[in-house]
Amino acid sequence: MEKIIIEGTEIERSEMHPEESLISLEKLDRASPDLWPEQSITKFVAQNSTQNEVPVWATNLTAEDTSQLYQLSNMSVDDIVLEVKKLLDASYKLGLEEAKEMTRGKYLNIFKQK
Repeated sequence: MEKIIIEGTEIERSEMHPEESLISLEKLDRASPDLWPEQSITKFVAQNSTQNEVPVWATNLTAEDTSQLYQLSNMSVDDIVLEVKKLLDASYKLGLEEAKEMTRGKYLNIFKQK
């Protein structure tokens, strides 16, 4: 039977409760350096604050883009999953079409080196 020593007392593992087997004997040094001095906190907050800033991706949106964003934001989870599946199907079909056109270009020697 495996024996362990906890705080100077030898105990067999079978006598221990499951919670007691999780005890860590590691001593942690609680003295920590000054990780967030006052000046760096204010600088960090100033750099990362979002004070009514428009995101970069939202600067050049057309009316159609805004309308589509509004539609997507009002969709249920199931509707979004269906929309993603439609996009995956469309991208797969586009990939097949591109592969067919590349093969056609090879047979026609369009990509011949000069």
